Amino acid sequence: MGILRLHETENAEIDEFRRMLLSCAAGHRRKDGDDLRDRDPVGAGNGDVLEKLVCVTSGVSYLGIAVVKQLLVHGYSVRIIVDNEEDVAKLGEMEISGEMRLTNSIIEIVMAKLTEIESLANAFDGCRGVFHTAGFIDPSGLSGYSSLCKFYVFQKAMADIEVNASKNVVEACAITPSVRNCLLTSSLLTCIWRDNSRDGLPSLIDHSCWSDESFCLNRKLWCALGKLRAEKSAWEVAKESGVKLATICPGLITGPDFYRRSPTSTVAYLKGVQDMFADGLLATVDVNRLAEAHVCIFEGMKKTASGRYICFDRIIESGEEIENLARETGINTSTITGGASSSNRARYELSNQKLFRQMSRTWRCFNE
Repeated sequence: MGILRLHETENAEIDEFRRMLLSCAAGHRRKDGDDLRDRDPVGAGNGDVLEKLVCVTSGVSYLGIAVVKQLLVHGYSVRIIVDNEEDVAKLGEMEISGEMRLTNSIIEIVMAKLTEIESLANAFDGCRGVFHTAGFIDPSGLSGYSSLCKFYVFQKAMADIEVNASKNVVEACAITPSVRNCLLTSSLLTCIWRDNSRDGLPSLIDHSCWSDESFCLNRKLWCALGKLRAEKSAWEVAKESGVKLATICPGLITGPDFYRRSPTSTVAYLKGVQDMFADGLLATVDVNRLAEAHVCIFEGMKKTASGRYICFDRIIESGEEIENLARETGINTSTITGGASSSNRARYELSNQKLFRQMSRTWRCFNE
């Protein structure tokens, strides 16, 4: 009976969160021509609250909603960017699991276009930081493509869109006086793809490693190419404009019901899965741990945290791990392994030590 009461309490908190999202959507949806600068930002008149106001792009995505939840837990006020009315409606329909503490937390929803710098700057106004989690969005879902060939053509086009969106976000941060820090979600794919037939390649892959753009292009690794170009473009703009930028490079994002919630990005990430597995680089990260890492890095950026951070919590190696991934994604185990076994694979070492050290420092400061 005690378990039943706990379940009922959890559902009540989830329902309350949904109601808050819908209420915010009705009260804060920006109509064409409205300007956020014409009204007081969330927390105006309270310096402490204003310092904790941040903006999250694509807050309706699988990762975006997890980041929003972690920010709320840590006392931030969150402005969620959506770019269409459907996403506003989606906020009320999302299945949100786990406990959520909403005391003294504020959620605001605004509409802005990732293709328009001025629109983004308007949405960022008053925020101290920006989390750019958006990328590789499939507006029609996998069902909108009749063949894998069409899907990969779509991926190539989306790679270019992602590059422009990342540049626009950083440029908008640069022209928004209130914004101090920008955290961009990149991908581990930006670090691991290279021609392994070349001599002299280091066996350790860490935050200093970059994928080979020509290799990605020749192998038609469009997701990796898009993420690679997007991150490099963001760094170029940040260096030119003086924006304080950090990037987090996660492995395949997993978690409860991850494939149903994020099918396009999952399929895109797994292009070349046999090579990743054979090299010992098929890494995954739980969406909630990844969201926690986002908040940790952002907190660290207020001091010395900067640069790139690799994020993963598991490397797929054992037969059980392979079977679990195959079951969750609907991919055959042979498609993942290509017949290779963990005992005879060439090994590369994947390091997330920089992130581990940063998280240790940040949470130690929180607990002091």
